[in-house]
Amino acid sequence: MKRGEARALIEQIGILPSVRVNSQELARFAAETVYSAGIPIVEITLTVPGALEVINDLANRYPDLVVGAGTVLDDDMAKRSIEAGARFLTSPGFVPEVVAYARKMDVLVLPGALTPTEIIAAWKAGSDFVKIFPTGHVGGVQYVRALKVPLPQIPLIATGGVNQLTASDFILAGATAIGVGGELLPKEALHFRQADRIQELASRFLAMVRDARALRETYY
Repeated sequence: MKRGEARALIEQIGILPSVRVNSQELARFAAETVYSAGIPIVEITLTVPGALEVINDLANRYPDLVVGAGTVLDDDMAKRSIEAGARFLTSPGFVPEVVAYARKMDVLVLPGALTPTEIIAAWKAGSDFVKIFPTGHVGGVQYVRALKVPLPQIPLIATGGVNQLTASDFILAGATAIGVGGELLPKEALHFRQADRIQELASRFLAMVRDARALRETYY
């Protein structure tokens, strides 16, 4: 999948699930479950044991799944992630060398940032999206809304503090997409392999994004 196709799919779906678990088996289950629920996008953090093997397996078995590597902190990790089949790279903060390597390899990249200075630097470095993290600890929805006033051209992904109560509001505030982890993939649901529960949550988040976008187009 090409960079432009991956970017378009994230823009279309508006949800970026993040998988941060303690085994390859759980990571595969989480990714496959959200995929089957209609979210063909998943971030496997490199804190998952054997994360690169999971990324490689998912990329090979699901050609239309935008599987990415998370917590990528240097260009060596970026290189190994892309070689494994990652279709996007993301980090909790702005790591210039990761963005530069992704651009060199023509792979989608969405670094984390928090302050306006960091957001602008990440965007000017060539990021496809900028992930605001941790949003919930610095004002949440109001912070994203405030950022979009002077920076309307920068596509922001709100992460950290996104749940069923706030998801719609983040989209209404101008976020292009939302990043969700435990709110979509609860530890208990993963532990007991409750696929139906995760799929129901996925359906709810998809509906929230869809409805909020429709409302934003009508009234904003």
